Amino acid sequence: MNYIDGYVVAVPRENKEKYIELARNVAAVFKKHGALNLVECWGDDVPDGKVTSFPMAVQCKEDEVVVFSWITWPSKSVRDKGMENAMADPLFAKQGEPMPFDGKRMIFGGFQMVVNE
Repeated sequence: MNYIDGYVVAVPRENKEKYIELARNVAAVFKKHGALNLVECWGDDVPDGKVTSFPMAVQCKEDEVVVFSWITWPSKSVRDKGMENAMADPLFAKQGEPMPFDGKRMIFGGFQMVVNE
């Protein structure tokens, strides 16, 4: 079954277009190195929680929006090699600074797909 890299990040509202441009550029790099697709979702109905929530997890500020994203890979082994190659790809490095969000507050992880209905 496919392998998923998931991400949640807080992006300033004013950086929406910059973020979308960055996402399109890095999607091309990840796909070049084996990813099947990259999905970026701009928060629309993301409530604050009392115990935990997406906004709390990324320390979302008043002027920011939660973005939920994932990359689909055909397998973990393709992901491991593809991620290594993508990070070394000069096109990835060209995305440069400043990033349109605070990467220190990004949460991410790799997930084995167990149900895909």
